Amino acid sequence: MAAAKLKFPGISDELSEILDAKMDEAPARRRAREAFKDIQLNIDHILLKATCDGLKTEERATFLAVLQSYEVNSRGVEIFCKSWLPETSQPKGLVCYCHGTARKLASSGYGVFAMDYPGFGLSAGLHGYIPSFDRLVDDVIEHYSKVKEYPEFRTLPSFLFGQSLGGAVALKVHLKQPNAWSGAILVAPMCKIADDMVPPFLVKQILIGIANILPKHKLVPQKDLAEAAFRDLKNRELAKYNVIVYKDKPRLRTALELLKTTEGIELMALRNCIADNLKKVSLPLLILHGENDTVTDPSVSKALYEKASSKDKKCILYKDAFHSLLEGEPDDMIIRVFADIISWLDDHSRSSTDS
Repeated sequence: MAAAKLKFPGISDELSEILDAKMDEAPARRRAREAFKDIQLNIDHILLKATCDGLKTEERATFLAVLQSYEVNSRGVEIFCKSWLPETSQPKGLVCYCHGTARKLASSGYGVFAMDYPGFGLSAGLHGYIPSFDRLVDDVIEHYSKVKEYPEFRTLPSFLFGQSLGGAVALKVHLKQPNAWSGAILVAPMCKIADDMVPPFLVKQILIGIANILPKHKLVPQKDLAEAAFRDLKNRELAKYNVIVYKDKPRLRTALELLKTTEGIELMALRNCIADNLKKVSLPLLILHGENDTVTDPSVSKALYEKASSKDKKCILYKDAFHSLLEGEPDDMIIRVFADIISWLDDHSRSSTDS
């Protein structure tokens, strides 16, 4: 029986066929997203069902002079972009998402901009493939630098927001642009992949060798991320409705790029011999992490907070919480985390405007 039929009983055969299609390339992912969009946006999740009156949503998937819905970046890659803007007022600030749940922030008065990385979501590229983490960071910098240059946004405070993988991206963006941002919010940042999620040393060495020959192959063993990331069982079940998220085994080069990046951040956070690098983490910083996160290591987030040179920094560790703080927790915890984010943004938007 088709996987889509097992997961989503009652949907049409045509939709099942779309969802069961191989999604290695962007056209198949875009088709699945469009066909399943209405179902996905009506799931019973606190961040989707909450009132969003006065919220204007703009969806742009940029092809510049051709479709005007996709942007082609300097490397010739079609990047899907999405923005949420308050409809009746000037945004209090810009929140540029490196990865995470974006939509609800606009209802609190912020202009929110998001992009899909090459190879993820609706952007072009082989699904789930990161040949170079530095290149991915450069793609993010290129896109958001353009956004911040829009005349109506130039004077607004701008914040990086990164969740999980996006936390590592946001941190790298800041290190490459030390004076470009008003602050950063890191939610369960991938500063270190938890030991239980990393293959044994010998297996890792073998995979490194194979990656030089077969970088795009999916050979890296992986545990059930939904079970590890989502504490609330109802929200864990809802995770399957994100039909275009990459759910397969990590590709070899992707896995090695993530390990290399997180190991570098971990060294920066935990070893005094390279403490000078932490002086570069100088922007206002909010770090949020679940104490029971077994996907990314909360102890490294705590070390990053303690050793970063930022004078304005805050770290909140949530008792009993898992990895997906904004998607996978019980509603009361999601509301608490979201309130902490808004409170911090409001304080720092005002201080940026006053200064």
